[in-house]
This record gives sequence, C-alpha cells and structure tokens, in this order.
Amino acid sequence: MRKFVLSLVLAMVVSGAPKLTYHKDIEPILLDKCQGCHRAGEIAPMSFVTYQELRPWAKAIRTAVATRRMPPWFASKQHGHFANDWSLTDPQIETITKWVDAGAPQGNPKDAPKPKQWVEGWSIAKPDLVIEMPSAFPIPAQGKVDYQYIVMPTGLTQDTWIQMAEIRPTYRAAVHHVVAFVREKGSSWLKEAQLGVPYIPPANQQFQNTLGAGNDVLTVYTPGMLPDVFSPGMAKLIPAGADLVFQFHYTPFGKEGTDRSRLGLVFAKEAPKERVLTLATVDFRLSIPPGDANYASNARLPIFHNATLLSFFPHMHLRGKAFEFRVQYPSGEKETLLKVENYDFNWQLSYRLAKPLRLEPGARIEGTAWYDNSANNKANPDPTVAVKWGEQSYEEMMVGFFDLAVDSKFTQRTFTRPPAPKPPAE
Repeated sequence: MRKFVLSLVLAMVVSGAPKLTYHKDIEPILLDKCQGCHRAGEIAPMSFVTYQELRPWAKAIRTAVATRRMPPWFASKQHGHFANDWSLTDPQIETITKWVDAGAPQGNPKDAPKPKQWVEGWSIAKPDLVIEMPSAFPIPAQGKVDYQYIVMPTGLTQDTWIQMAEIRPTYRAAVHHVVAFVREKGSSWLKEAQLGVPYIPPANQQFQNTLGAGNDVLTVYTPGMLPDVFSPGMAKLIPAGADLVFQFHYTPFGKEGTDRSRLGLVFAKEAPKERVLTLATVDFRLSIPPGDANYASNARLPIFHNATLLSFFPHMHLRGKAFEFRVQYPSGEKETLLKVENYDFNWQLSYRLAKPLRLEPGARIEGTAWYDNSANNKANPDPTVAVKWGEQSYEEMMVGFFDLAVDSKFTQRTFTRPPAPKPPAE
C-alpha cells in the first residue's frame, strides 16, 4: 500500500511539472546564443531560426551542448568576465537536454519571443560604406597560397570615425583570416602594389607586413569572430585620403573555389572622445623545439599613457595549446585577465571585457602562449622539426592582440612612444 501511495504521489508531481517546449524555453536561448551564426548566410552550415529548421538536429544539438563543443568558447571561468561570452550556463544545458529527451516538442507559437531583426547580409547595422574586392580570388584545392595583399582606396575625403566594422568572406571554408589595415595618405608601405590587384610582397618583408608595418588595424575576420561594435564615445579612425590594405590568408582544404570578401563600415554619428587602437604582444623570435609538448613563449608591451583595456584576441597556429593575458600594474602587482585553456585553431575568438579596465602609465600587458609540438597533437604537421615564426599554418605565430581606448589625439605610433622627458626644474 505504501509503495502504491508513493508511486501515486510521484506521478502527480511529475504530471504537474511544466513541460519544456521549443517556443517557450528553447527559442530564447537560441536567440541569445546561437542564431548569430545559425542563420542563412552565416558561418554555421545549418539554420536554427525556425522550429522546422532545428527539429532534425535536436539530438545532435543535445550532444554538442552537453559536451560544451557548442557554442565555442574557450575562456577559463577563473579569470575575467566577458561581454560576448556566448557559452551556455549549466541550467541552459540542462533545459536543452531535458527538452530533447522529452521528444523536442514545439509548443504554442504564441509563447515565442520577439525575433531579432537582422540586417540582410550583415551582422552589424546597415553599412554606410561597403568596400568589396574588385574581382574574386581563385583558391586552389591543394597547395600553399602566399598571403595576398590588396590595397583599396576608401574615397573618404575627410577624417571618418568608424563605430562598427565587419568583414564578410564569400568562401569561408578556405579563409583563415582577413585583416584590414589603415594606410594613411603618403605612406610608402606596399607602394609598389597596384590598387585593387592582389599582391605578394618580397619574402624579406614578411615580418614587417604581417602586422601591418606599424599601421593601425581597422578590423579582423577569423572563424567565430564577432564584428567590431564600439561603445558610444569610442571609435576607430580612417584619416582623410587613407587607403585600406587587406591581408588575406587562404588555406586550401581539398576543394577549389573563389573568394570575394567585402567590408562594411558604419560611421560614428559624432567625433568620439576616445580612439580605439589595436596593439599586440609579439614574439618574432619564436622557436619551438621538436617534440616539445608544452613550450612557452612570452611577450610584453609597456603602457606609457592613460588607456582603457577593452578586449583580447590571442593568435597562434596548429601547435597552439593555450594563451594567457596578464596586466602588471605600476605597483608591480600582476593580475591574470584571460586564460584560454584549450586554444582551437579553427575557432579564433575575441574576448571583450564586461567591465573595461583602466590602465595608468607604467602598466604593461603580458602574454604567454603554450604550444604542443609533440606527436600527441593530432593537428601537428611535423613533430620532428623545430618550428619558427612564419605566415603559413604549418609554421607558428605568437601574437596577443588587444584593443585599447585612448585619448583621440593619439595615433598608434604616438601612443606606443614614451612621453618626452620633462625639463629639469630650475
């Protein structure tokens, strides 16, 4: 009798529990964490905008979120909080898991949240200016493709502040990255390149060109990278008469195709108080011994002027294992701001601080990268060779990009110089 009563009570509890449905419980999660990539024209191979689109993938989604393979996010929870953290919480994973196990019911469409209004063809607002490659670039199925540089005039006749920027390749599977640099009027960088024509600089200029020869980065595309959207009062600058230099890293993967990337820019409505600069800690002397499963490389950059730290973007290649950013304050105290514990070459993400950090002169940004050059690294092209700095994916890089907001009077060159010494007091 007691067993019967207990079973009846449990049945009543279970039957009284609210049922999870797509529109009420799952769709809000998708809007917030998934549809930025999982919609028509974006990087994901399938769309999750409607129930009909998502339903065939329900079991696969359960596996992907339960193993935390999706959404991709690699920042340690022990260091820092990030505004663009799209990882799922434990309750969200549990909700998706239980919903799939219950048969993935659709529920009442009236329970659906208000859909996001996406700009067709973009993840930013409708661009004020679109700059597109003049013609498509052919990418072979196999072999090496040297970095391609295309100099594109902007046509801007006055200083223009950029609030949002987004690069969109057309053949994403073969595009490792695209960087847009701002080349100011009168610059001699890549002066031999014809406007709009892909150009390969001499090999002895590789180090100079890889990071833009001292020119500011406007924006970057890598798989999973969110477009640049700066807070009000902050923006990037394209000076009057400047050109843009696009750096393309194409990686053949077995299927030939063509790419015709384009860049969309949204102008700031008024001149900002702060200019956003992209700087980096870099180890050009990188040399990873053969077979080393945990090689560490360190680099640092001093801060000479007041600034606000906004975001990080660690960059390595196939042997990349982990990356850490730290700040050393003028007092000598150090703080770890980001630890990417499982770096994934296929998902190169930026990490935007939820609370930007004010830095004073005398601080410095430090970066440490770890590499696995052993046979245990399944992505390792050759664990028997020493690996040095190079542009191709079978070579390596150690670059810790970070964005700073600084007084709008600064350029990249003037900000990275120490202030002139004060004359001695009489």
